[in-house]
Amino acid sequence: MYYVYSLECKNGYYIGCSDDLKDRLERHQKGQVPATANRLPVKLDFYFAIADKYKAFAFEKYLKSGSGRAFTKRHLI
Repeated sequence: MYYVYSLECKNGYYIGCSDDLKDRLERHQKGQVPATANRLPVKLDFYFAIADKYKAFAFEKYLKSGSGRAFTKRHLI
């Protein structure tokens, strides 16, 4: 499974994708991920489990787009 996830950071949200959500979340929380290292603390907001790798990364890309951010604000946050 591949996981598209959202983290609530001190100054907004971060969207990511991983095949090991637990490990990735731990790395974010320890400051080992450059994209969120200076935005600690982080907290898991939501995630989607998707079987197809390419669909998962396409969904992550969509959530990072303007319409994806609007969708997220309207329906998920």
